[in-house]
Amino acid sequence: MDRNEVSVALEIALEEIEVVVDSLNQDGSGAFQKGDYDSARDLIEVATRLTEFRAKVRTLQKEWENLFSAHVTKKPIKRRSFKHLRRGLRTQEDTYRHPILEALVELGGSASISKVLDKVGEKMEGTLNEYDKQPSPSNPDSTRWRNSVQWCRNTMVVEGLMKSDSPRGIWEISQQGKDALARGDVA
Repeated sequence: MDRNEVSVALEIALEEIEVVVDSLNQDGSGAFQKGDYDSARDLIEVATRLTEFRAKVRTLQKEWENLFSAHVTKKPIKRRSFKHLRRGLRTQEDTYRHPILEALVELGGSASISKVLDKVGEKMEGTLNEYDKQPSPSNPDSTRWRNSVQWCRNTMVVEGLMKSDSPRGIWEISQQGKDALARGDVA
């Protein structure tokens, strides 16, 4: 396996994780709508662990790219076909980090999910593309970008930029998140 094949393998791993994420979203939504809160809670726990794992894979991918960036010959990446949207067509999850934290500060440090999502949507108006605005495969009543923002929030909770102990349905910026935003450390 050459260096570029490792990059491709990590990219495929991230795509496979997205397939599992979509499936968890569908299952969780169904469980919640049926009132099966125990199953919904279990799925949230799995999704949280999956978010942590996905963050680790992304970190490995970035480390690999930094390690060999000057030495890797770029080859076209052959992607397998999935039902979900191909990687790179929608706005990347990391793009939402700054607008989420900025929105929370503007909303007084904490707010309901819907208020934060609305504020992020306003901030991202010129950035969101046609794919972002399509219905999410896991929840046709929501758009892809809203789903991405919620996954981004999970990652930021793991990183300590947002509080994990906020009341249900409320997002809250942590002191670490405020500090990172003030320093401009949030991409």
